[in-house]
Amino acid sequence: MNSQVEQIRAFNRTVTRRLGVLSEKYLGRDRPLVESRLLFEIGAAGASVRELRTRLGLDSGFLSRLLRALERKGLMTAARRSADDGRVRFARLTRAGVAELRRINTLSDELAQSMLASLTEDQGRRLVAAMSEVERLLRASSVEISGADPLSPDAQQCLDQYFDELAARFRGGYDRDTDHCAEVGEFAPPKGCLLIARLLGDPVGCGALRASEAGVAEIKRMWVAPQARGLGLGRRLLGELERMATRNKARVVRLDTNSALTEALQLYRSCGYRETHPFNDNPYAHHWFEKVLE
Repeated sequence: MNSQVEQIRAFNRTVTRRLGVLSEKYLGRDRPLVESRLLFEIGAAGASVRELRTRLGLDSGFLSRLLRALERKGLMTAARRSADDGRVRFARLTRAGVAELRRINTLSDELAQSMLASLTEDQGRRLVAAMSEVERLLRASSVEISGADPLSPDAQQCLDQYFDELAARFRGGYDRDTDHCAEVGEFAPPKGCLLIARLLGDPVGCGALRASEAGVAEIKRMWVAPQARGLGLGRRLLGELERMATRNKARVVRLDTNSALTEALQLYRSCGYRETHPFNDNPYAHHWFEKVLE
């Protein structure tokens, strides 16, 4: 592990030096990287201060100081309240700010091209492929999983998208009233739980657990947003639910799924679940699985 940590630190040093992020004048402009990145995140369409804080992971005080600095330079209008929601503060670029954003994008393209210029064609392909893999893994490492109230806005957002996907993928559609397991109240503590996965603050996945019978827990509502697939998130959610089941004294976990959900079938089988006899009357289930917990 120590060698891995040292390699990551070495990588970070190389990247920050090569990208010039240590300079007070990033890309030769009269501002550090964080201000240029803020211009990019505001974009030509503008953005709410809440969105900027979430995307960049900045605390409110620091973000406010950055916004004031851009305003003093004439690149952004003062954060103001959105016309749609008086509680939401909004930031927009001025005409000068939009022009500066175009210039930054041009300089960023030139920096990227300079990285490829001294490499062979094969080296360039390898560099871009490696960057793509690093970006994907960094996204995966940025996902946070935590418990949530099943009736919270984030939970409802995930469940609504989950049900919409079922309706689109199931042959004959999906009707929540027909599904006897659609009641989310069973996923509340102490007998159950609902986990939400968030990527940079945005909910991108969920999974739920409920008590079934003595020593048995049932996993329900496993879902990962399309933009977060391929990050190993489904496996992480499943593992967290199994650990929750163990803490709740369950010896066996069960789940069911529809044959249209081929990715779910592959995930469950690869995680040690074995098909068993039907243990419920879910009209949308074609496969029933269980796993004995160690």
